[in-house]
Amino acid sequence: MITVTFYYKKGDPACAVVEQELGLLLKEIPFQLVQVDIESDPSLASIFKNAVPVIKIGPYSLEGEITRDRIKVALGAANDRLTSLERIGDRRYEERYRKGRTYSRLDSFTDWLSRHYLTLFNIILFGYVGFAFLPPVFMEMGLSLPAKVIYTVYSPLCHQMAFRSWFLFGEQPYYPRNLAGIGGVISYETAFLNNQNIPEASADFIGEARALIGNSKLGYKVALCERDVALYGSMLLFGIFYSLTGRKIRQIPWYVWLFLGLIPIAFDGSSQFPSLISGLPNWLPMRESTPFLRTLTGGLFGGLTAWYLYPLIEESMKETRAFLASKKAVISQLN
Repeated sequence: MITVTFYYKKGDPACAVVEQELGLLLKEIPFQLVQVDIESDPSLASIFKNAVPVIKIGPYSLEGEITRDRIKVALGAANDRLTSLERIGDRRYEERYRKGRTYSRLDSFTDWLSRHYLTLFNIILFGYVGFAFLPPVFMEMGLSLPAKVIYTVYSPLCHQMAFRSWFLFGEQPYYPRNLAGIGGVISYETAFLNNQNIPEASADFIGEARALIGNSKLGYKVALCERDVALYGSMLLFGIFYSLTGRKIRQIPWYVWLFLGLIPIAFDGSSQFPSLISGLPNWLPMRESTPFLRTLTGGLFGGLTAWYLYPLIEESMKETRAFLASKKAVISQLN
């Protein structure tokens, strides 16, 4: 038998008219009527608030001005389709029918995930950024083994070059290369190379910077570079803010993300590549960014990426919650 799902809002005159028409049709045409109050679940209300009354009959959906004739046509089409599928024994239809009458554990998990995905994202980002600050703490406490384990775990995820990383418990929070041109600070070359004959832009130079952890005098580096700390940290901050505002912040336009988020970090990061490659012509400009620019561009990219993606994900999750709330209401009435 065909199932007709009627989405309505209490006290709405248009919904009352459609409800009356459905009651009259039940005397003429056999079908199962399921009535879903959209105010019974916030997800349903957010999806259908400006659309009710809505009728769904199989794959057909009726909105706007719903008349008895339109309902009859949809019922006829749905009944013909059902008869055809049953005649040929369509297994996919039978499986969809079975799943439509069952609220599974996967449905329950999907519903939970659609409601708590942002908390999960925030916990993951908090752990990812937070654990990166543990190695210098462990080194300061004399626990070198757990510190080196964390450095090793993060190594494939970040370049960890010391002259582009933050340092804790030392004389300075960072040790930039001479090429960065930052005055009044101890440079990476002065602090760590100790006049060793290691040519810049060589494999030994880069390998030394990656492997270097620090010492008790100059401090110990964080397991993520300055840019990554800003990038993932800003995503975390936006995620917390987005959660506190009830996930009601609107998505930014793609071109805002492109021009303020992507292009600055792409230029600041890629323009440093020549300074790490040996054998390039002398006329090619060599550049090394600064901790401020890495933090700024990383923060802009991370924050704007979250601002662009999170509202998009929320719209998808809202539709998932509405679908599952509708499915649960239908199953409860059919049973």
